[in-house]
Amino acid sequence: MAPPVYADLGKSARDVFGKGYHFGVLKLECKSKTSTGVEITAGGNNALETGKVAGNLETKYKVKEHGLTFTEKWNTDNTLNTEVALEDKVAKGLKLVLNTTFAPQSGKKSGVLKSTYKTDALALNLDSTLDLGGPVVNGAAVASYRNWLVGYQMSFDTAKSKLTKNNFAVGFTNPDFILHTYANDGAEFGGSLFHKINPELEGAVDLAWSAGSNTTRFSIGCKYALDKDAALRAKVNNSAQVGLGYQQRVRDGITLTLSTLIDGKNFNQGGHKVGLAMELEA
Repeated sequence: MAPPVYADLGKSARDVFGKGYHFGVLKLECKSKTSTGVEITAGGNNALETGKVAGNLETKYKVKEHGLTFTEKWNTDNTLNTEVALEDKVAKGLKLVLNTTFAPQSGKKSGVLKSTYKTDALALNLDSTLDLGGPVVNGAAVASYRNWLVGYQMSFDTAKSKLTKNNFAVGFTNPDFILHTYANDGAEFGGSLFHKINPELEGAVDLAWSAGSNTTRFSIGCKYALDKDAALRAKVNNSAQVGLGYQQRVRDGITLTLSTLIDGKNFNQGGHKVGLAMELEA
């Protein structure tokens, strides 16, 4: 089994802190699939604090015999995004992606060419923006040996001939325990620990220290499955912010999520946030 790409290192712990929380937002997402295999996703959200409403529409079509995937996205900022992916056809384990963005109102265009190559012990990424003035090149590699993972990530701005990102990561993984540590640009150091305590309960710890500001961040979170249709989530950080979430599958294809963020340092002053999300799938 190939190791994860660099961006997915520590993902299990991040999911404990990120998934199932929608603070200060009302969100609706609908998913469907046509008889011809076109996947359609439409969604919208309302920011309770500002009242801003945003929406998006996505269609995805796969041509499996040719390894092609076509994805079209549109949002209420009037931005069009097109993605074409080709996987396992040029070479086994190689995925090529062309991503373009166009804003009709301003005429602004951009593009990114991405490549990913995976073997049993190595995952490589190489991306480049399509900018004639000097593309930005991003690269990453993750190697695995038994349960150990070692990764490196870089970004190089060819216009400035400058290395703008220089990150390292080391991790250890097994079926119920994942450790991830990193050093970003020699200025930020941190790590996360994910542990699946039993089939119903999983927890995570996240710690980071910034050399520039000499500040430390610390968070602990967990997810508990009440049954196959319901789950509770909780997290707290060193700023005394407490996040709580409850997710319920009302019936097949309908999932409701309630969440709240409580500011423990200013409990009596208010300013706490609530959120509601509904996901529909047919």
